[in-house]
Amino acid sequence: MNRQTSDVQAFEAHASDADLDDLRARLAAARLPEAETVYRAAPDPRRWDQGVPLADLVDVVDYWRTGYDWRSFETRINQIGQFRTTIDGLGIHFLHRRSTRVDATPLILTHGWPGSIAEFTHVIDELADPKSANAPAFHVVVPSLPGFGYSDKPATTGWGTEKIAAAWVKLMGRLGYSKFLAHGGDWGGVVTTILGGRFPEHVLGIHSTFAQAPPGLTTDGLTAAERKWAEETHDFWRHRAAYAKQQATRPQTIGYSLVDSPVGLLAWILDKFAEWTDTEDSPFETISRDSILDNVTLYWLTRTGASSARIYYESHNSLDPELRVDVPSAISTYPRDIEKYPRSWAQERYRQIVRWRTPESGGHFPSLEVPEYFINDLQEGLAAVLAAYRSWS
Repeated sequence: MNRQTSDVQAFEAHASDADLDDLRARLAAARLPEAETVYRAAPDPRRWDQGVPLADLVDVVDYWRTGYDWRSFETRINQIGQFRTTIDGLGIHFLHRRSTRVDATPLILTHGWPGSIAEFTHVIDELADPKSANAPAFHVVVPSLPGFGYSDKPATTGWGTEKIAAAWVKLMGRLGYSKFLAHGGDWGGVVTTILGGRFPEHVLGIHSTFAQAPPGLTTDGLTAAERKWAEETHDFWRHRAAYAKQQATRPQTIGYSLVDSPVGLLAWILDKFAEWTDTEDSPFETISRDSILDNVTLYWLTRTGASSARIYYESHNSLDPELRVDVPSAISTYPRDIEKYPRSWAQERYRQIVRWRTPESGGHFPSLEVPEYFINDLQEGLAAVLAAYRSWS
């Protein structure tokens, strides 16, 4: 099944000491604003009403400068196996971990914004070679979206989610995987939806934490809980999506701050980890400082603050309202995610939902917030997808 070609080159991450020294120097010289005018003592979720509280930011910046170890993360991703290949003129970076199991199925995991491959590095081993012989095993591929991480930055427009999905099919084929499973959340969920809808000849089925329904559906007949989901999603886009409008309309403008200031980049990303996680006061209730800084430092060292923001310019509100997914689909909607769609709405797009779950805890970053549950859910969901595919085909 595996066909490694000369078009795929091994890749190793190694930031220069000069870049790491420059990061620490910038952190030490940071100019910070005064404290927010809604200051409250922790714990209190209202502390974040104006964004990242000054005291929290100062604490993380100090740890980033004096205690955080980027080399540990570099070692981890190098051990997993990193590669690059060129697709449609753009260099694409990806992690690739083959299972030792002969019954393993190829699986591509796609991250979103403000995430990265760092969302999945700690779950790859268990997905590839699970401790339980009864759990399904996967050949795991985790690409960096164009403009993210160690993938190239597009120099022209056009790299939206439709083109990315088509590139993922080429990537998997280049690795010898003509048929595969797909999972994603956030932008990765959009790409995964397009994979299932546009490429059913290659995609065995999908698992997603983001099942976006077609527009214009009525709330008539929804349960009280489902109606609340719809109201929360509407409220998010009406009152809490300024970041998306900024990146969809002026990614270059915000990009200058994100590439020039590590503190600015940290605050821009940390704000989303705080708001979108299932916590009461701080994202660090469920996600370690190291995990968040692995992600932020990857953005910093690759200078991708602007280029990653452009995915909003390319793809914001662009998912084809007519797109339908007929391959088997497993959907998990976490309670504190930012967009939640009732099953009756989701199945208007995903025509063969074989497993639907509403976990009791977790938010937008479940692989980091509730990693054990996420792994089990992904394994069980994809097992159901594979069973449905086999009976369907």
